[in-house]
Amino acid sequence: MISKEQFDKEIELIIANAIREDVGDGDHSSLACIPDSAKGKAKLLVKDEGIIAGIEFAKQVFAYVDENMKVDTLIEDGSKVKYGDIAFYVEGASQSILKAERLVLNAMQRMSAIATKTKVFVDLLEGTDTQILDTRKTTPGIRALEKWAVKIGGGTNHRFALYDMIMLKDNHIDFSGGVAKAINKTKAYLKETNRDLKIIVEARNLQEIQEILDCGGVYRILIDNFNYEDTRKAVALIGDKCLTESSGGINEKTVRHYADCGVDYISSGALTHSVYNMDLSLKAV
Repeated sequence: MISKEQFDKEIELIIANAIREDVGDGDHSSLACIPDSAKGKAKLLVKDEGIIAGIEFAKQVFAYVDENMKVDTLIEDGSKVKYGDIAFYVEGASQSILKAERLVLNAMQRMSAIATKTKVFVDLLEGTDTQILDTRKTTPGIRALEKWAVKIGGGTNHRFALYDMIMLKDNHIDFSGGVAKAINKTKAYLKETNRDLKIIVEARNLQEIQEILDCGGVYRILIDNFNYEDTRKAVALIGDKCLTESSGGINEKTVRHYADCGVDYISSGALTHSVYNMDLSLKAV
């Protein structure tokens, strides 16, 4: 996984690029009708229900736009919210509040939706030892925000990107000439380049799982698109030789059944690619 320093840098880049994209050479709507000296106050109003996420990110946005803005937080990230709740108040230059408004809302609406969906999966897994993982099926440019939201919702982050963990999937295996060749080439590459990266290998059937185990040195086996019966067989075959992960179209109706098969992790792209934004507003008070 990436370090905190790397993650913080990603957040800084997201904010800078989003403000560049949205503000350009100036918020001319505000500049045209609001004096530089005008002060204002606004509230973040919840118009939905679920798990709130992105409050700490909003603070960073306000600070980036204008370090003199003050935020009074009433509700923390990860809290359950309902219609009518006020998450925070922000106070400062009216122009600055308006400049930050859309980025704050866009981010918080999506992050809250992801956190809410993640919490549904987490609750469905309660009582098992299985953790829910996100994937790289994220919105380009804001992956750090979406993975942050998964953690706020109680989920666990998978690898951040292609560079912080090795995952040998079906195409890697086929292009390499088979499971054993892919794994052995990977081990040689890591040794040659002096890299310490964990290896995950996708298995499409029980025979490939045995091939992976025979090679050894794998951190986790991805049991992809298996039915329940074969998943249980795979878990029994793997035992404590490495960790296990189920994936492949797993949803709210099936996630508990896969957890009951004994896997350590379940990954779901739906946490980030299939959500409906939470309805939030930033209103002047």
